[in-house]
Amino acid sequence: MKFDELDAKMRVYETMNDLGVLPGMYIVARIDGRGFTKLTKEKHPFEAPFDSRFRDYMVETVRHLMNCGFKVVYGYTQSDEISLLFDLNETAFSRKIRKWNSILAAEASAKFSLLLGDLATFDCRLCQLPNKALVVDYFRWRNEDAHRNSLNAYCYWLMRKNGENRSVATKRIEGLSVAEKNELLFGYEINFNDVPLWQKRGIGMYWQNQIREGYNPVKQEKVETERREIFINYELPMKEEYSEFISVLI
Repeated sequence: MKFDELDAKMRVYETMNDLGVLPGMYIVARIDGRGFTKLTKEKHPFEAPFDSRFRDYMVETVRHLMNCGFKVVYGYTQSDEISLLFDLNETAFSRKIRKWNSILAAEASAKFSLLLGDLATFDCRLCQLPNKALVVDYFRWRNEDAHRNSLNAYCYWLMRKNGENRSVATKRIEGLSVAEKNELLFGYEINFNDVPLWQKRGIGMYWQNQIREGYNPVKQEKVETERREIFINYELPMKEEYSEFISVLI
């Protein structure tokens, strides 16, 4: 059998399950750290519940993903997860789901591993959203999930640092209302309203045109140039204001 014949015969088995995202569908990639609790709390003990160095690693990973060959409109990160919204007309790799999932997971894993100096892995899944309203709902969901997770994390680590084991701390939180969790923190002089916004709402990243001042050595004069750069928003809004913010970006 000639190589071309063999290649055609076997490639069918490799590609027979290829699925692609239909044109006109919005694509959001959800990229999650795999085994990050052990990685960041045991193997590489970052500060709990939040660590600015870990935050910066996640931000730089998002920046890398927004520059790795896809047209990313908006990047969002909270905890060890990343969400990317792509341009509606993005056609990279013919919108093949397996290609997007594997490449994005690999790019995130490689970048974070380089930053950490150790092996770290991410998985990826694609959300296919048929309209703008669902895109807004998706990011509203992740934004509000960040707030809930932040409150739980503050309560959990407060109890752990005061001698409770993992099981007891987890069970105690499960039985508390939002108001009771705030009261628990307040009893230790922690006002959740004063927590940095990035810890409660996540971090948004998007493209903006910035004016930069330079110098023309030929004409020997100052000049202004416009550059497209990634803006990092550490103070995202919430609820309806956040929904409006996302609507404008899309």
